[in-house]
Amino acid sequence: MARRPISAELDGRVRAAARDRCGYCLSPQHLVMARLQIEHIVPIAKGGSDEEVNLWLACPICNGHKSDKTGAPDPETGQPALLFNPRTQVWSEHFQWVDGGLRIAGKTPIGRATVAALYLGDDPDAIEVRSYWVLAGWHPPKS
Repeated sequence: MARRPISAELDGRVRAAARDRCGYCLSPQHLVMARLQIEHIVPIAKGGSDEEVNLWLACPICNGHKSDKTGAPDPETGQPALLFNPRTQVWSEHFQWVDGGLRIAGKTPIGRATVAALYLGDDPDAIEVRSYWVLAGWHPPKS
């Protein structure tokens, strides 16, 4: 089934609500060379919709790793956990910056599962880019 395009109006509302930054790694649009993508919190493949309540922004790295995932095992307990929902949950309650802002660590089962599933602490490209942002004084962002 072909996906319907997201209207410019809806795209603008989602970008404004997300404050023009990735809901997972908090990378801001003005520092990301690629356009942040409108992502489906619950992927279409898993029954999600194009309704605004199911849309948020993600950088291409996070969105690529997320793919059609909605949950993952918590690496600490092995128990299943839902992935972080940037529209309804508070980033700082589930994640923290570590290693001087280079990596993201999970603080809760949701945070740890999301970090593992989206490689938030291990993606070498993201870590390299963040290292330059740290040197420039642009990172880590306030959640």
